[in-house]
Amino acid sequence: MDTQKTNKEQIWEEVLIEIEAIISKANFITWFQKTNLEKIENGIIFLNVPNSFTKEWIKNKYSKFIISVLRKINPKIRSIEYIICSNPQKSSFKNTFIKKPTKPKKLVQQNEEQISFKNLSKSKEILNPRYIFDSFIVGSFNELAHAAAKAVTKNPGLVYNPLFIYGGVGLGKTHLLQAIGNKIKEKNQNFQIQYTTLEKFANELVYSLQNNTIYEFKEKYKKNDLLIIDDIQFLPGKTKTQEELFHIFNTLYEKNKQIIFSSDRPPKSIPDLEARLRSRFEGGMMTDISEPEYEARIAILKSKIQNKNLNLPEEMIDYIASTIKNNVRELEGALNILSAQTKLLGKNLSLNELKEVFNKNIIYSKKKISFKELIKIIAQFYNIEENSLFEKSRKKEYVLPRQIAMYLLREDFNGSYPYIGQKLGGRDHTTVMHAYLKISKDLKNNQQIKEDIKQIRDCLYV
Repeated sequence: MDTQKTNKEQIWEEVLIEIEAIISKANFITWFQKTNLEKIENGIIFLNVPNSFTKEWIKNKYSKFIISVLRKINPKIRSIEYIICSNPQKSSFKNTFIKKPTKPKKLVQQNEEQISFKNLSKSKEILNPRYIFDSFIVGSFNELAHAAAKAVTKNPGLVYNPLFIYGGVGLGKTHLLQAIGNKIKEKNQNFQIQYTTLEKFANELVYSLQNNTIYEFKEKYKKNDLLIIDDIQFLPGKTKTQEELFHIFNTLYEKNKQIIFSSDRPPKSIPDLEARLRSRFEGGMMTDISEPEYEARIAILKSKIQNKNLNLPEEMIDYIASTIKNNVRELEGALNILSAQTKLLGKNLSLNELKEVFNKNIIYSKKKISFKELIKIIAQFYNIEENSLFEKSRKKEYVLPRQIAMYLLREDFNGSYPYIGQKLGGRDHTTVMHAYLKISKDLKNNQQIKEDIKQIRDCLYV
């Protein structure tokens, strides 16, 4: 980038060029069409946005990226301030798809599928035909969620309504949700089925508000016999989205229409979720998908190996299942890398070669996560200041995060008790030992502690 640029329009255009490269057309137009750079002052950029909804979305999703791009232009830039401007000047960005939206033909290249706001707001998400019950491996870690999903397909809207499935990243929630939709569609072609993610739901809502089509938006969702919304954990901070979802939920529920949600955590652990929505999420069937046990990982691997026509000895299957423990998606990723390496080398890998490939491509080393990163993530997770983890305060809101930090430093980083005590404010090693034993015990009896540590680990390693 040209570090000498000072013209604010040129600067903002460079940012938009980089944003365009990483997000979809629909998202780009929805969130950035009506933005422009007001000024840069004392290391702060002032960005004009059309409304509070756009402000919150860009702030939560793109602020860090925007700052990183701007710092390449001006290293002194520290932060962003958002200015809500009811009629902001449209960005002067001249690239692919921000040109005059009233002439949609200019938004696309020849032979490229045209995407317009109208199509965006009315299109149905297509269920992936690969996601069916027959290809879903069942084990003790997911058998209750699987049973509930199967029951819903037999009597949609009459049992387990709503169905709320939660669990960590890559454990098969989306597969299960779409399997429900595919099974019901197979049984009744006339069923109106809508599958979407929370992000796309919110995008459509924003578009409808900007274009005075909120009635069409509501009708689109209220007319369904089955509504599936994935990744509902992204609701916090979206007041209008929560409000509209609440009313759509009530309409469908009163008509005995089936509603299904997924999340990476249970409703009670979703921060800033309206009480009325939380009570509705919890009013039906809630079931979790936990991490697969060893036997389930073996079964999953063998199923995917068969589908990929791979030939792996038992010792390799055992190694993969023993190494990758938390994530079904990572198991498939490991097989994809193994398959690619086999084709590149033109031979089957030995176990030692497999280990070498994994060390380079798959397995993250917990030692690569620094002490500072661990402290930062724990502080952010519990919404406390990082310094509070080092202080002597015995306030309840600080004690638990501090004990979890001690536990993870011992369990994941193999730190000695004296070392951990020294790093966390010069505490005695017996204090650290007590914290480690307490959290170890709580993990067996306290579901909330178990969920907290799992989510912290997801932030650290995923």
